[in-house]
Amino acid sequence: MDAIFLQILNGLDKGGAYALIALGLTLVFGTLGVVNFAHGALFMLGAFCAVSVQALLNVSQKIKDESVTFFDAYKEVPYLETWLPELGPKIIDYAVPISILVTIPIMLLIGLAFERGLIRHFYKRPHAEQILVTFGLAIVIQEIIKANFGANPIPVPAPDVVAGSANIGSWLGMSDNIVYPWWRLIYFAFACVVIGSVFAFLQLTTFGMVVRAGMHNREMVGLLGIDIQRKFTIILGLGAVVAGMAGAMYTPILPPDYHMGMDFLVLSFVVVVVGGMGSLGGAVAAGFLLGILQSFASMNEVKNIFPGLDQIIIYLVAVVVILVRPRGLFGREGVMED
Repeated sequence: MDAIFLQILNGLDKGGAYALIALGLTLVFGTLGVVNFAHGALFMLGAFCAVSVQALLNVSQKIKDESVTFFDAYKEVPYLETWLPELGPKIIDYAVPISILVTIPIMLLIGLAFERGLIRHFYKRPHAEQILVTFGLAIVIQEIIKANFGANPIPVPAPDVVAGSANIGSWLGMSDNIVYPWWRLIYFAFACVVIGSVFAFLQLTTFGMVVRAGMHNREMVGLLGIDIQRKFTIILGLGAVVAGMAGAMYTPILPPDYHMGMDFLVLSFVVVVVGGMGSLGGAVAAGFLLGILQSFASMNEVKNIFPGLDQIIIYLVAVVVILVRPRGLFGREGVMED
């Protein structure tokens, strides 16, 4: 039971990442009708925002090491620690949470520029052309990241206060052997908050009501005198922000590298297809479902019987779902059926 509970936790935090990426992807497709193969690159850009913030906070100078008396020795000391001896180390330690504040405006601007500079020219073009141009953009972004940050993963540590593991078993009155990393729990809670905020924004605000109406009938909303195109542009910016925040918060779990966007892109599209193209709830449900299934498939007991199952379980589920329900679990009629 302990192992099963831990695998559920593993699946939930992994599913949280899948759900966040798929949510932004579905949000853009549902509003703009654009199949955005560059969405994984937005996740990667968010991760490298965290990398950049960490590097910026750790900009250092060489000062003489007074502990060495036999010869002159120098050590690297961040400027923040020199200027703010007490507060500086804490600011550096909280680089990932601070990067979220930086990621939000940066990803919003990237999303808006993405829509105005490229996406709006492909609204009425075939989906194949949309896929080709956005996939090409993803490759360009990937190579730019590789040229500037290198090909190797870059570790980004979580704050020291949450660097250890939580004894979840004692909280729930179960075995004391059930321990789980704090940051993974935080990521799951973060994913739930972001997903809940997006749904609340779409369901409880006038802006969200107009957007949902535009998703169903763009022409009718336009005839009512509403500039639905401007609202859709903001939605693409929102999708970029969601993907960027997901990437920034994921850096302590998976050190970012230049191809992580492609890795998560393929998985997120499978999640969207399983959940149903255009269904926000389906994207979230499928993200958590596939995360949990992949987690259980990675157990040694399962791998001994079915080697490599953890690598293909998501795709097997996608094949079964498509065969049984071609529109996905919660797909809407008419989406991508023209």
